[in-house]
Amino acid sequence: MALSLQEKISDPNQGVYLIGTTPPKMGTDEAQVKTIAKKLLGRLHEIEYDGVVIYDIQDESSRTQVPRPFPFKHTVDPCEYSQLVKELSQLDVITYKSVAQREASEFNQWLETTKTKHDLKNLVLVGSPSSNGEVKLSLPNAYETIAQHKDDFFLGGVTIAERHASKRNEHERLIEKTAQGCEFFISQAVYNAQATIDLITSYARNCRQQGIEPKRIILTFTPCGGEKTLQFMEWLGISVPEATKWRMLDSQNTLSESIHICRENLDLIIQSCGHLDVPLGLNIESLTNRKEEIDASINLYRLLKATMELNLAEKQIA
Repeated sequence: MALSLQEKISDPNQGVYLIGTTPPKMGTDEAQVKTIAKKLLGRLHEIEYDGVVIYDIQDESSRTQVPRPFPFKHTVDPCEYSQLVKELSQLDVITYKSVAQREASEFNQWLETTKTKHDLKNLVLVGSPSSNGEVKLSLPNAYETIAQHKDDFFLGGVTIAERHASKRNEHERLIEKTAQGCEFFISQAVYNAQATIDLITSYARNCRQQGIEPKRIILTFTPCGGEKTLQFMEWLGISVPEATKWRMLDSQNTLSESIHICRENLDLIIQSCGHLDVPLGLNIESLTNRKEEIDASINLYRLLKATMELNLAEKQIA
């Protein structure tokens, strides 16, 4: 019998390979939403993957004074889209949820609906993008609410290597979130391998010092098709080293070059952290709905999955 996504994430000897996507924009009629989901899964039918990550897109303008490169558009409810993708694919999904906009009682009701109506249990909770503006429910309070809920959820968290590079405490956040119920973590898109290596190394050392088992860190990678996408990546807070930026933009094919860079970055992370016993996974996304970048993300998935599988096989031989 095939392992569930939860079982795979929890077993360090298993690979975990995910595809990340966003729901269609709000106002899309039900039939078209289903068509979009089928089109996505049709593109994925030639690859083997363990599940789909459905993001909860928020307007993060409060986080920065820089204008958003692409206009913000509200989307279809991530839970509704997750349920549809799960039913069509017959695979597990992981649903993101931004918690800052709801009081604890509202969030508790949302959890009830998520489990009973949508039959979803794999969640990643996201806090407010900045300290500006009203925060009705903090992330720690959301974790407390979910811990007290009568239903069981398989809970994940977000990890941001760039935050570790500036504050040097992201590894402590991971341990704290684990104590609050997180069983895995999904990273922001990786373009700065060293920041990710520093985070994983600090996390592994702290876990070893405290005598706890590290949780799985699922690394997100995304192709970059041009200057506009790069601007959006940087607006989102993704760290792109100067040399990497010009290497992509000055190449004859930015999209292909970005795939080579992602492969090199994963190789570096594996070489530097493979001995640390922190289980890793992959999440491949496309930040835009451009066909070229979506197709490139599938090619990127094939390449990086092969890299991860080879590393996993070598570790099991050793």
